[in-house]
Amino acid sequence: MADLKKLALDYHRRLRGKIQIDLKKKIRSKSELGLAYTPGVAKPCLEIAKNKKLAREYTWKANTILIVTDGTAVLGLGDIGPEAALPVMEGKSVLFKMFGGVDCVPICLDTKDPKEIINIVTKIAPAYGGLNLEDISAPRCFEIEKELKKRLPDMPIFHDDQHGTAIVSLAGLINAAKVVGKKIPEMKVVFNGAGAAGVACAKLFLKYGVKDVVMCDRAGAIYEGRRENMNSFKIELARETNRSKTKGSLADAIIGADVFVGVSAKDALSPKMVQSMADKAIVFAMANPDPEILPDAAKRAGAAVVATGRSDFPNQINNVLAFPGIFRGALDCRCWITEKVKMEAALAIARCVPNPSANKIVPSALDKTVAKKVAAAVRRVGTKC
Repeated sequence: MADLKKLALDYHRRLRGKIQIDLKKKIRSKSELGLAYTPGVAKPCLEIAKNKKLAREYTWKANTILIVTDGTAVLGLGDIGPEAALPVMEGKSVLFKMFGGVDCVPICLDTKDPKEIINIVTKIAPAYGGLNLEDISAPRCFEIEKELKKRLPDMPIFHDDQHGTAIVSLAGLINAAKVVGKKIPEMKVVFNGAGAAGVACAKLFLKYGVKDVVMCDRAGAIYEGRRENMNSFKIELARETNRSKTKGSLADAIIGADVFVGVSAKDALSPKMVQSMADKAIVFAMANPDPEILPDAAKRAGAAVVATGRSDFPNQINNVLAFPGIFRGALDCRCWITEKVKMEAALAIARCVPNPSANKIVPSALDKTVAKKVAAAVRRVGTKC
């Protein structure tokens, strides 16, 4: 860990940032200068003034998105502030460009007020073709995303912590179910963590056909009528999940479960809990940097398939499998990122592993063909903004 710290700090200090703005075409003559700037630049300006949609034809808007954060829920590090969030936003920009060919501008806002965030993003949105919300804590992130979709109806909007995690998790579940020989509608799935990622995963799983879902948070199983540690989003979830009205702790809820999905904290899942699950259990321990249970411990306790969020274990549930391709496709066909788009993206990712096994339920995070297949799926089903 000490070596990693030194290497990472040296890497970032040497580069002074991982992204930069570059020219698409060098200016080598007065005539080229006249086209790029005055007097030629006035021509597209006047065309755009008559029809704002032409900004996508004449400017970087067609291929450039905003990545917006307030630094309140950064990469398992928590509320570390907008400046400290910038290295992550730069890193995300690298992945967008590397896998999807999408240009990104990181915006780290020094405010936690949802209304202020919504107003700022709305005001700067005209120069960009899409919006990726990142590392904004729940439940504020739900309100921000919902309102921005209303205010910016001609822009694809995606909160990666929610929907990216949900899409890749569903892809993993589809293939894990094949490995253990179970039908997804017949599975009992228990979630631990009811933040942005947990809520989005549960909703997408339900839409795909999972019928028995139990959500847990720090206060235990969420059920209709529970009063402790609830908010409007958990109240809505309680109506859609836990039809058996299971109460008690995670240890109580997980008994007999086919699948555990963790988006919570280190060591939240014990070997004893895994032992209480159904035969051929599936464990997605996705807390970062330390999972709810280590893969070896989960397998010794009886889990048949184990996935984490880490690259040093098999089956990494990594959002990079989703967001570059989703935005590539959405920018290409100028479409909203709907539930149908998310579902098709998950299926496209799952199909990238034609013969899944216990140690291979999702493709490698470095597989550049995945983004192309996801983008194609988005273009196929996308509804124009």
